Amino acid sequence: MALFENLGDRLGESLRKVAGKSRLSEDNIREALRDVRMALLEADVALSVVKEFIDRVRSRALGMQVGRGLNPGQQFLKLVQEELEHLMGDANPGLDLAVRPPAVILMAGLQGAGKTTSVAKLARYLSEREKKKVMVVSADVYRPAAIQQLVLLAEEVGVTCLPSEAGEQPLAIAQRALTEARRGFADVLIVDTAGRLHIDAELMDEIRALSEALEPAEILFVIDAMIGQDAVNTARAFDEALPLTGVILTKVDGDARGGAALSVRQVTGKPIKFMGVGEKTDALEPFHPERIASRILGMGDVLSLIEEVERKVDKGKAEKLARKFEKGKRFDLEDLRDQLQQMQQLGGMTGLLDKLPGMGNMAKAVEQSNVTGQFKTMQVIIDSMTQAERADPEILNGSRKRRITQGSGTSIQDLNRLLKQHKQMAKTMKKMKGKNLGRMMQGMEGMMSQGSGPGGMPRQ
Repeated sequence: MALFENLGDRLGESLRKVAGKSRLSEDNIREALRDVRMALLEADVALSVVKEFIDRVRSRALGMQVGRGLNPGQQFLKLVQEELEHLMGDANPGLDLAVRPPAVILMAGLQGAGKTTSVAKLARYLSEREKKKVMVVSADVYRPAAIQQLVLLAEEVGVTCLPSEAGEQPLAIAQRALTEARRGFADVLIVDTAGRLHIDAELMDEIRALSEALEPAEILFVIDAMIGQDAVNTARAFDEALPLTGVILTKVDGDARGGAALSVRQVTGKPIKFMGVGEKTDALEPFHPERIASRILGMGDVLSLIEEVERKVDKGKAEKLARKFEKGKRFDLEDLRDQLQQMQQLGGMTGLLDKLPGMGNMAKAVEQSNVTGQFKTMQVIIDSMTQAERADPEILNGSRKRRITQGSGTSIQDLNRLLKQHKQMAKTMKKMKGKNLGRMMQGMEGMMSQGSGPGGMPRQ
């Protein structure tokens, strides 16, 4: 997760200095906190938020009783983690939709924050994961392109979109949508409001009028995580104008410093409920402060990984592969292609490793070696093979290899690397019988430490 990467690196350096201490003194606590303060400021966390955070950590650290089984350095790390969680909201409260249907969700934010895309992502989330019947509508009459964009996105995610016209008044659109949502027995109505390039009185008056007329169950403020300190000022202005119930943090996968996530909750007092982690319509996740704090400090996020596996991995294919191994059959290239596709579903190798404890550095090494690109190359090569060749790579002679590489736009070296990788994975799968993820990770770590990517692929 790029948003917290730099912050995690800097905090990691700071906390390593006290991790090995046999005891914590006022001096080494002061030194560690000075580094933590600089790391937070460099991450663009608001100064007032940094000051309060440091004061809380210092106060608790100086009066700390070291628990059993933890050395003072570990206890200090645990304390910082707890305070990071508190800073970001302690827990995810979820959406409060326990009202007479349809529950109205009003989306507010500046232009360019990703509001319309977030409407579609939230609609998909509620429809697929919460099994809600969702209707969406655009009240952004100033940008006809935004209205059309929502129509297309709604069709993509499979929810109803009430058509609106640029000539209509936003309030009339919203009231008509509410009537149609009731008539269609929708559980949830999500209203996309107009954004501006900057905060102005007209924008605030319009959203306030919509809020008063619709009596929404949720008013969610959509904010771009990449705008840094401006995020705090924008959040404060919207919070003063509207009874916000929560925040959606977008572009968390971007190359940002992370300060917005750590500041917005503290400044508005409103919880971050969701975060956008990519461009696709399924790239919306509940914001869990305890999991984010764990990832910032390099401790992984196994719970999110388990949930993602449950949701995205094709259980039918996994069971079929397990039965195949039980019968003593070998791991073929068709199986390898399926595994590569499943890996992509989980965010690629980097996304998987990033959620495993202690694998943060390895995830970076994988990213630097362009493993995702290499995996795509491997899939293209396998796609260029016949069914017989995938089932038995031993039949691949010179002429077959030339045909495959010409068809896939790759080289003989690429194909040979793939075959080497397949042999290594077949051996590993035979030993593990598809069960021991830990041993597979250790094997991968060994390959990375030898200066190559999977299957001996050179680092880019």
